[in-house]
Amino acid sequence: MSQVLSAFEQFGPEKFSEMVCGMAPYFSTINPEFIALRAGYSEARVKKVRAIENHLGTVHAIAMCNAAELVGGTLTDASLPEGCRWIPKAMNVQYLAKAKTDIRAVASADGVDFSEPGDKSVAVDIFDEAGTKVFHADIIMDVRKA
Repeated sequence: MSQVLSAFEQFGPEKFSEMVCGMAPYFSTINPEFIALRAGYSEARVKKVRAIENHLGTVHAIAMCNAAELVGGTLTDASLPEGCRWIPKAMNVQYLAKAKTDIRAVASADGVDFSEPGDKSVAVDIFDEAGTKVFHADIIMDVRKA
């Protein structure tokens, strides 16, 4: 079992969220709250606060990219076999609607085979409180043997 997944299960969502931000401090700029993590799935909530708003008063595009990389990365780590490592290689994003509320980032890797090294595409959708999809990303994860 991945150390990240083990930590989530051992410490719970709140403490795990703090730990992730300690390991990768930039994630703390969005103050994420994990909801779920398992192989092939990761979900976190981000509150809409002034610090992550743009000039329109909506959640900034880069804050959503940050949330996407967070859930995409934790999903990837939780899905890898022992002896592998990963790094994001590319991210293609679509801004679909203004995020005027708190957001929920959901990464899913249905059909992605993490058992072999190579580029893996992880899909991330971000929803507002009404359930409207406001953002989509496809993140290419470079998976290699450690």
